[in-house]
Amino acid sequence: MTVATVAGFPVTVEEVDAREAKLRAGPGAASLPAPGTSAGRQLRRWLTQLVVTERIVAAEAAALGIGPADAPGVEDVLPDAAARLEIGSVAAAALADPLARALYRHLTEGIDVSEDEVADYHARNPLRFAAHRAGRHGWHAPVRTAPPLDEVRPAVAAQLRGAARRRAFRVWLDARRAALVELAPGYEHPGDPRQPDNTHRH
Repeated sequence: MTVATVAGFPVTVEEVDAREAKLRAGPGAASLPAPGTSAGRQLRRWLTQLVVTERIVAAEAAALGIGPADAPGVEDVLPDAAARLEIGSVAAAALADPLARALYRHLTEGIDVSEDEVADYHARNPLRFAAHRAGRHGWHAPVRTAPPLDEVRPAVAAQLRGAARRRAFRVWLDARRAALVELAPGYEHPGDPRQPDNTHRH
């Protein structure tokens, strides 16, 4: 059975079964939803998204002649939990692969932020990059004075640049999925409001 196609090439149910079996044999197995439940079906939909994303990455990297040798480290692309939330769980999981990170670098290395954007961010968040002061008994004392822009400019620019690059990669990936991927009924995106297991409500 085909659960999806990527540029016309099939993704089989056996591939999703193998991914699920590997997860259920791993150290986090106890936290996974039971098979056959609504949450269990959502897990399979998420795994399908991961497989098709990996296929897109492999195809695009091959077309561009990109290999994993020059990949940045995971911490350079996804430095913290906020970065993983920004880019989305599927893209974050795909970026564990050096080939995906090499493609990420290729697609985003030209993205930068302006001096005005850096200055504006610092003006709106003056204490964001202030150094913590040591307080009594190991606690951090509240920061009361904003550092001058020149002191924190590299840190502000790095944060904004990273966020802009993650946003660009996410938008690119969403566009490639829309262009290349067809999903079979029952394997829709977990967030698709048309599928019956989507429990997100407003």
